[in-house]
Amino acid sequence: MNFHTRDVNETPDRDEAAAALETLRAWAKTASEAEITQLDPAVARLVPGLLPVNYPSLSRKYPENFAVDEAYKATLPDLQNGPSSLIRGAKQQIQHVGISNFRLPIRFHSKEGANLTLETSVTGTVSLEAEKKGINMSRIMRSFYKHAERTFSFEVIEAALDDYITDLDSFDARIQMRFSYPARVDSLRSGLSGYQYYDIALELVETNGVRQKIMHLDYVYSSTCPCSLELSEHARVTRGQLATPHSQRSVARISVEVDCNTDCLWFEDLIGLCRQAVPTETQVMVKREDEQAFAELNAANPIFVEDAARLFCEALLADHHVGDFRVVASHQESLHSHDAVSILTEGPTFAAQSLDPKLFNTLFHVG
Repeated sequence: MNFHTRDVNETPDRDEAAAALETLRAWAKTASEAEITQLDPAVARLVPGLLPVNYPSLSRKYPENFAVDEAYKATLPDLQNGPSSLIRGAKQQIQHVGISNFRLPIRFHSKEGANLTLETSVTGTVSLEAEKKGINMSRIMRSFYKHAERTFSFEVIEAALDDYITDLDSFDARIQMRFSYPARVDSLRSGLSGYQYYDIALELVETNGVRQKIMHLDYVYSSTCPCSLELSEHARVTRGQLATPHSQRSVARISVEVDCNTDCLWFEDLIGLCRQAVPTETQVMVKREDEQAFAELNAANPIFVEDAARLFCEALLADHHVGDFRVVASHQESLHSHDAVSILTEGPTFAAQSLDPKLFNTLFHVG
């Protein structure tokens, strides 16, 4: 007996697949729910309008009257506080994890006794042990809100820090508050005055049970190049040639560790210290007599970026409120297409071998 096998194409072509799909859809129109439930989910998804197999019908209306009780909250998943088996990547300690640019209005005291409410950007972080999955970020915000209505000082920041170290069961923590602080400044000769705004940050750091209070200030000033000034005068004297020295807007970021054993270091004190060291601060209100005075002030105080760092350093060393400090200066050149920069540190708090690649980019102050 002879057997003849059919030639079978084991890979269906496009037409055969389309025909099979039409057959499936035609069958689905008359099939019972029980029959549909028995379908393979991958097959069921090929039928338009067919509910996913074994998937419940869900409400699409927001439940405005739904109330959450303790029993319901106990059922909610909490992956961040899950077991260490959920950790992805290396099981290593994280030095800082938390939130940045959490904003709220904070009240401050001025040295003259006035209260100011300023929009403040808060960064709050804690350390995370190697065996812990993560933290609940919202606890940092809740801890801070407990104290946000009080007139702020380092003592109130400490209270917030205490709260979230406890809430998050952490051993190291950091809070930083950034804000723009207004101070009224007199013009040089016209008798006018206006508000100068200073970028300030307060930082409280706890490491291994030791706390440090740090204040950061960006001081904006004009720097006239001493070399350019001498060359300009040389052209005037030797050739009767009018020439002007180049000067530019410059920024120094002053970071100081505040000595906890002394009286208060006010924002105005640190601003005044900078102004005493480098008096060519940019001006707010300017008439012609002020502009002339500013030109004279710059000519009386020509300054290289190295000079700026050392002048700020000299003033900081003489102030008993100040412990360790750092001066980062940037003279944003009007002669060169690059900037002149310098960094000077005193003490271990700000010493670093490596620089943030974007550090000097953050020193630009624009109107």
